[in-house]
Amino acid sequence: MKIREITNKDLWEGFLEDCYPKTFLQSWNWGEFSKSMGQKIWRLGVFEKEELLATCLAVKVNAKRGTFLMVEHGPNIKLKIKNSKCKITIQNSKFQNHKLQILEAILKELKRIGKKEGVSFIRVCPIWERSEENEKVFEELGFRNAPIHIHPEVSWILDLDKTEEELLYGMRKTTRYLIRQAQKNPEIQIKKSQSLEDLEEFYKIYQETASRHHFVPFSFDYLKKELETFKKDNQILILLGKYKNDIVAGAVIVYWQNGAFYHHGASLRRYSKIPVSYLVQWEAIKEAKQRGCSFYSFWGIAPEDKPNHPWKGLTLFKRGFGGRKEEYVKTKDLVLSPKYWLNWIIETTRRIKRRY
Repeated sequence: MKIREITNKDLWEGFLEDCYPKTFLQSWNWGEFSKSMGQKIWRLGVFEKEELLATCLAVKVNAKRGTFLMVEHGPNIKLKIKNSKCKITIQNSKFQNHKLQILEAILKELKRIGKKEGVSFIRVCPIWERSEENEKVFEELGFRNAPIHIHPEVSWILDLDKTEEELLYGMRKTTRYLIRQAQKNPEIQIKKSQSLEDLEEFYKIYQETASRHHFVPFSFDYLKKELETFKKDNQILILLGKYKNDIVAGAVIVYWQNGAFYHHGASLRRYSKIPVSYLVQWEAIKEAKQRGCSFYSFWGIAPEDKPNHPWKGLTLFKRGFGGRKEEYVKTKDLVLSPKYWLNWIIETTRRIKRRY
């Protein structure tokens, strides 16, 4: 196996077409977005002769707590067995060994890059199905569980291989009722946009949402550059929900390949009894079907074993639309320097405070 940097967008995106699970965090445009944020990136391909077996987008993160390489929802490995829902399945030790060999090759290159860049650790946020076998692959290579997760380790997925009526009837009764009530209310309107002005409107309620739910919001510059990058390929949409001409709810959805991803959301508490957020999601789902997407990802939900998790209410909202849970291998760290342990202390303290 050989590692080469990939500089051809069509090759990168074409390979990912045949991978599942996957998210836009390994897309070509996410790499472009990361570069626009001043981060160094590496698009690595694992080749056997001339056959591309796996891809891995790595980003250098410069944080106050330490510098590290991060692989977000990767690496992506194309295996030869898929079931009817396109979920990759591992049926015997041959494929597990195949994954181990590929990950070894990628890790060797990441270590080389890490040494050159002076990073203290490598963090991988895999989107591999959580299983004893997959956890063991990382354990055998010297990884440890990270003190926090950067991206969802448990996601809620709605398959879109149904009619709109079938999707509605697959929802919780209350969710379906609130969507229909919102549709009947002439004072509720949904606007779809890709404009910077509407992103500014979204950001106003996004900041209030962050304060209410006690999370650190992304900067406006972050959202702006994400919009600008994905807009070039018509892969992003802002949905704003209005009630009596006031913007009271919103979402930023990334539409990439055959999936739609609810990446950012916001709402105002004082309008919580008006079902605008429900109609925002329904319009985003219908847009996904129109674009030919096969699934809609509600992004992260709270783990079932943590009843006091701060995402409990948001999780109830998402699950009401119907769907299924996907659990991924926990975020992993590979220690390269003793400096890692300062980061570990800071992140462990943060996790305890946030009840994650």
